[in-house]
Amino acid sequence: MKLPGVARAVVAVACVALLVAAPFGLKPYGIYLLSLWAVMTIAAIGLNLTLGYAGQVSLAQASFVGIGAYTAALLTTQGWPLLAAFAIATALCFVIGWVLGYPALRVQHHYLAFVTLSFATLVFLVMRNEEWLTKGVYGISGIPRPTLLGWKTNGARDFYFFCLGVLALVSAATWWLVRSPWGRAFTALRENPLRADSLGIDTRRYTLLAFAIGSAIGGIAGVVYAPLVQFIEPTAFALNLSLSLLLMVIVGGSGYFFGPFLGAAVSVLLPEWLRFSEGMYLVWYAVFVMVLVAFCPSGLLGMAGRMRRQWRPR
Repeated sequence: MKLPGVARAVVAVACVALLVAAPFGLKPYGIYLLSLWAVMTIAAIGLNLTLGYAGQVSLAQASFVGIGAYTAALLTTQGWPLLAAFAIATALCFVIGWVLGYPALRVQHHYLAFVTLSFATLVFLVMRNEEWLTKGVYGISGIPRPTLLGWKTNGARDFYFFCLGVLALVSAATWWLVRSPWGRAFTALRENPLRADSLGIDTRRYTLLAFAIGSAIGGIAGVVYAPLVQFIEPTAFALNLSLSLLLMVIVGGSGYFFGPFLGAAVSVLLPEWLRFSEGMYLVWYAVFVMVLVAFCPSGLLGMAGRMRRQWRPR
């Protein structure tokens, strides 16, 4: 969906102002939901890079969120700064994502989904059974929130702004990436790998990069998630989270930069807004998602772009 330059700037400024002002009118639980939206948006940005831009199906994004969260929990509870956890988790997820990308060189589509699903199952079993490392089903508690240059983020509002700052940095880096030659190579890889290869694009390297960078962004989301909830255990990073992240990308608009922002809002915030219907809120949420996917597989931003093209004066 493309708007005129001035309109895009006005919308962007309005959205930023709303995000900055929102926590001042909310209770702690509402601020927590906004923080969770920011974390899930970061994870969905990574999956959108892998799936939406490079066209590589992955059901393992929750595993990288879990790896980042456990890295942060294990390090910060031992006195390490969160900045070190960011660096180690990002590097670790990048390397693992690079290795996981190798099956994508041989299999595609639903076959690749099964490969990533197997990897996600393996990571979940390690988190649950290797108690010497992860404490198993007992989880890790007491995860501290960071202090940055004297700024303590223990409060809900302070940590929300920390999450928002990390989201802004990840968004800026991704914005630059998708508009760089790398981003154009990812798009060419998604549209037609054979044609991309004939144009001299190293499809092997860019396939691996798509997995590695998307996985690293998932790890960053996990590092922020751990101090947000301050207690992590394996079921939080099971297949349900991968499916939720996939839903965020598809509902928002796969391959659209702002798709994860909108998709995460639908997945995290919409169920809470529908709680007025009491026991029926999950039913209404499921109906909304099914109707949207059935009639607009390109997501909300794809639907908005299509409507705008239809209404444009000839």
